[in-house]
Amino acid sequence: MVKNILILILLFYIFALLQTSFLVHFSLWWYVPNLIVIVVVLFNIFNPDVKLGVGAAVIGGLFLDIFSNNFIGFWSLTLLAIAVFLNFVFKKYVRIPSLKRA
Repeated sequence: MVKNILILILLFYIFALLQTSFLVHFSLWWYVPNLIVIVVVLFNIFNPDVKLGVGAAVIGGLFLDIFSNNFIGFWSLTLLAIAVFLNFVFKKYVRIPSLKRA
């Protein structure tokens, strides 16, 4: 668990640096893709562990808060709400079929 958190911290730090320093020069119609939001959404969709998905949202939100002009907590709360919503929808409405052996 601690190893996964440390990997997420390093990954989100690299994505935040790429997003704010390098990808700004490659904007498409004045839009820079938000790598951290994309990774958090994909992580919550494909990872069944709810705690790790919410932790990824908080860590990614903190890095976006540090590197953005918004007030501290904006991105953390936004990504946390997205993660909780995705986990709620997938627990309540999505059923993954299991393979049964004959």
